[in-house]
Amino acid sequence: MNYLKKLSPVIVAVLMALMPTPAGLSPEGWYFLSIFVGVVVGLIVEPVPAALVGLFGVAIVAALGLIDPNGKVCRDWMLSGFSNGVIWLIFSAFMFALGYQKTGLGRRISLLLIKYLGKNTLGLGYAVAIADGILAPFMPSNTARSAGTIYPVVSNIPPMFNSTPDNDPRKIGCYLTWVGIAATCVTSSMFLTALAPNLLAVNLIEKGIGYTVSWGEWASLMVPAMLPLFILTPWLAYVIYPPTQKHSPEAPAWATQELKKMGSVTAKELMMLGYAVLALVMWIFGKQLGINGTVAAVLVLTLMVLSKIITWEDVLTNKGAWNVFVWFATLVAMAGGLKKVGVLAWLGDLVSAHLVGMPEATVAILLVLLFFALHYFFASTTAHTTALLPLFLATAAPLVSPVLLPKLALLLAGSLGVMGIITPYATGPSPIWYGSGFISQARWWTLGAVFGAIYLAVMIGVTVYTV
Repeated sequence: MNYLKKLSPVIVAVLMALMPTPAGLSPEGWYFLSIFVGVVVGLIVEPVPAALVGLFGVAIVAALGLIDPNGKVCRDWMLSGFSNGVIWLIFSAFMFALGYQKTGLGRRISLLLIKYLGKNTLGLGYAVAIADGILAPFMPSNTARSAGTIYPVVSNIPPMFNSTPDNDPRKIGCYLTWVGIAATCVTSSMFLTALAPNLLAVNLIEKGIGYTVSWGEWASLMVPAMLPLFILTPWLAYVIYPPTQKHSPEAPAWATQELKKMGSVTAKELMMLGYAVLALVMWIFGKQLGINGTVAAVLVLTLMVLSKIITWEDVLTNKGAWNVFVWFATLVAMAGGLKKVGVLAWLGDLVSAHLVGMPEATVAILLVLLFFALHYFFASTTAHTTALLPLFLATAAPLVSPVLLPKLALLLAGSLGVMGIITPYATGPSPIWYGSGFISQARWWTLGAVFGAIYLAVMIGVTVYTV
């Protein structure tokens, strides 16, 4: 069975390639689509590391000459993702996360919020959410942010009240677990740099419809949509899935002791805070300052190394960052290839035929709902983005006006964060919070459906109103 799993991407690609080429698509396009589907299957089942799946995919496509008969053109296409600015922005932002962890700034922020807000359980919920919100603009890995920084702090709190997965989990453990994952899903949609697939999506939008989404434009649409949800999430969890422990005086006392152990704020923490603010300013006002977002990120990365917040050795040995770099670079190339060989136009025509004649607002809402619901079949937001976003953009292009299309594209991309709430495997930190054992799978699916529906309805409603 394990052997079959490892070969499943190849089996799917080969069987699909052996089928007759559909009308309207070239043989090269069909073979490319077969390999692309095999890559997506590989990203879902992960028989080998995801980055290797993508690298193998682009190498096979280039070797077969599916992009162009000229070998040099195929080589340039295969390597195109590695020179992509968004990929370097993602890589640099991963180093920001490392800076938070090495300096202890992320942990200090979490402990300070628990100290001052954690006198009751609802306050603890807000402390968890606000800590995530503060870190979100600078940490594109919600796994590093939520599972790596927030979870280790929060996991110490339930045992203080004798709340464990086997003993009174509803006392406080279930509530904090759900707020932890729900808050990070909201913040992942709120900021462009809060979730790595957001940045991938922006690149696919630029390639698909020729529209460039800036950090500020993302915030101008998504912050008004996500801020109400961010404010309401701890309270919604408190009402829908209430803890039986209402007060938590032990938590602030514990946080105070932990802060004493950390000692006073260090110079490196202050420098890290300053660099984070500098990066944010350049991302927000990049157009006015004439500074590209990727340039800003690389500049801050070098400043972090020069000031010894992180070392050059940290950069070279950060396997997670380099893994994502290779992974996303190959996926960007694969997604771009879909357009080059005519697959997107062909698929777009097939799907749009069923939507012709509907009002463009209806088409837009139906596409967002379908894009969101299909995430039930994905255990990776990255795989979801790579497989479906180019198709949905191609479908929407002939059906909505040039004015609405960029907004729809941004709405599709913006939903990538909040869709992480729906299942225990829907986003990176989900398995960590689910693995704590406080919430059963059945309960998670139910809560995920409720919160997912609320999040999506508010996001669409606020966005439609603002547009």
